[in-house]
Amino acid sequence: MATYRELHGRSIQAVTTDPTGDVSEGQIWYNTTSDTFKSVLVTEAWASSAAMISAKKAAMPGGIQTAAFNAGGNDGSTNVNSTFEYNGSGFSSGGNINTTRRGGSGGGTLTAGIICGGFITAVTNATEEYNGTSWTSGNNMNTSRSGQAGFGTQTANVISGGQPGQGTTTEEYDGTNWTTVNTNPTNGAERAGDGILTAGITFGGHTPAPAKISSSELYDGTNWTSGPSLNTARERLSGFGPQSSAYAFGGDTGSTVANTENYNGTSWSEIADMATARKENQSGQIGSSTAGVAMGGNTAPGADIDTTEEFTKSVNVITAAAWASGGNLNTGRNGAGGCGPQTAAMAYGGQQNPGTATKGETEQYDGTSWTEVNDLNTVRYTGGPSIQGTQTATIYFGGARQNPDVAGYNNTETWNGSSWSEVANLNEAREEIGGAGTSTSAVGFAGNPSTATTTAATEEWDGSSWTSVNAMPGADRAYAGSGSQTAALAWGGKGSPSAATYEYDGTNWTAGGDLITARSRQGCAGTQTAALGYGGDTPSTYPTATEGYDGTAWSTRPSMAAGRQRLTAGSGSQTAALGSGGYSNTTSSVTATEEFTGETTAINVKTLTQS
Repeated sequence: MATYRELHGRSIQAVTTDPTGDVSEGQIWYNTTSDTFKSVLVTEAWASSAAMISAKKAAMPGGIQTAAFNAGGNDGSTNVNSTFEYNGSGFSSGGNINTTRRGGSGGGTLTAGIICGGFITAVTNATEEYNGTSWTSGNNMNTSRSGQAGFGTQTANVISGGQPGQGTTTEEYDGTNWTTVNTNPTNGAERAGDGILTAGITFGGHTPAPAKISSSELYDGTNWTSGPSLNTARERLSGFGPQSSAYAFGGDTGSTVANTENYNGTSWSEIADMATARKENQSGQIGSSTAGVAMGGNTAPGADIDTTEEFTKSVNVITAAAWASGGNLNTGRNGAGGCGPQTAAMAYGGQQNPGTATKGETEQYDGTSWTEVNDLNTVRYTGGPSIQGTQTATIYFGGARQNPDVAGYNNTETWNGSSWSEVANLNEAREEIGGAGTSTSAVGFAGNPSTATTTAATEEWDGSSWTSVNAMPGADRAYAGSGSQTAALAWGGKGSPSAATYEYDGTNWTAGGDLITARSRQGCAGTQTAALGYGGDTPSTYPTATEGYDGTAWSTRPSMAAGRQRLTAGSGSQTAALGSGGYSNTTSSVTATEEFTGETTAINVKTLTQS
């Protein structure tokens, strides 16, 4: 019998603590602290991720789990031309397709994608190619169809089956032209496919409707051969992965299902189901044998959905990013300033309710509960936060007061860990001022000098005085802010409201990528290249939407539990943020705190026993 060393090339190691990374499946170690032998197991599981920008079904997808697209589709009432791009954390808007449609096939990568066929008011043979920015029309397929299986790349793509009447017809695309090739042995539509031109697989579908198909077929670039059957016959399903490890998931058996199956080169096996049963969802079809994504779809009977799930086969257990309830503030308020990391944050000032007395209370958060400390000297709200400040050193500047009313303060106060001190004033008094930086190196921008005006003025703080510097491109108020004095980010704004984003390098402001959802008075966290914006105010509602910025573009993140505006500004990072206070749709200030935690991974450790 072979020894463990002969099998794995290493002996069993003795350790005092379990390893946290770089562990392979089946590796064994002895934990001397717990006096146990341990190993790691591979898990196969779906985990929730950020929602799409809007709900849709029957879009045409491509890419991989961390760089996918879905183009076109139907939003429940009409076909759409939108493209959503997924980066593994959230969605951003891509270029619109030229021919609005649903139900075609897609393939390729995010920067070299392809879509073809589909349904407009009738089936189409249109082909389009994507470069990661815009779509360009290519040569048409030989036969118009929708509901076909598709797989492959932009320059080596395969489609097979479809409707009406194209159940066995197969075509190949070489990056320029489509060529009709050998027919598929199964006559079907509303099918799915995985793989590449020289090693592809098709499966599922119907023939004729409503009869569901369980068969699969293998393609070698020339010929088709019959493969093993799925365990669950279904149509309007999706897939990802190579031919030798293909995945099929979701679909319609007469009702929507969450079933997931894996093909290992010999047979299909049932594995972990999705959390949400759905049909007509989209998947980055290039996929790997260990990672895929399911985007949107329809829950029939039910509505089209924006829900996203990621599939991972790994020795790691993945916990999805999410908001969760934290400890309540002692004093409900909106428009408070804030700073610090998620587990050592501050909130100061604010307003009890719109039109009521302004607050000076200061509270500190330890990751579990808030504790009252010394108040501000000048009570106010909507002043500028110092997002990189701490519980021992922060700054608050500008703001306003009600009862009695003061439209705009120029007061500045610094905190030394125990009390606030009045220091040099801003050059221009204003409320709803944006801010970033620390107690000794801050930047303040825009705001309301009075109730009827806004300003684009920018000022820098050096620890003792404010200096006026280059103004923002346009006057506005109620920007969210993050980052430092030499690398600040401002986004949102009250005008209209605004989707604008601006980046500051310590000298000049330049435009960045626009928000997906235009809004003002958001909660804010992070840095210039890794920011998080959440909640806020639009003309019709206080959204729960959360977005992350990567230095170029905003993308979706999991939503907050409750919509509110004027949350405590400036607490935490993009992966560990805090949303506290604010006021809700009932215009009442709240004490609620929510904590955002980004996606985490941990190895799946199992203790070995003799039983």
